[in-house]
Amino acid sequence: MIKKLELLGRPVNFAVVQLPERNYPGVVIQGDTLNGLVRRLEEMKDLVKSNQLEDLTTEIEEMREQLSAARDYYEATCAERGIELPYPRTTAP
Repeated sequence: MIKKLELLGRPVNFAVVQLPERNYPGVVIQGDTLNGLVRRLEEMKDLVKSNQLEDLTTEIEEMREQLSAARDYYEATCAERGIELPYPRTTAP
């Protein structure tokens, strides 16, 4: 079975795509980026175990920034295409 998806914006480390039969677009993350996120979570787990809370806070903030950038790109792409978000938009902390 072959189905086509639509690339909605310029691909970077992730891409916003519209899958067939889905109401909202999704985000495709490159395999190396996905692996990096999982590895960072593993490092955070080790920081918790060793009670290195300052380093843990830094790691969490860096991951939050990376994922927020992906979300911001998703939201901007949806706005450009006139697509409603599948969640209520919130303001950053």
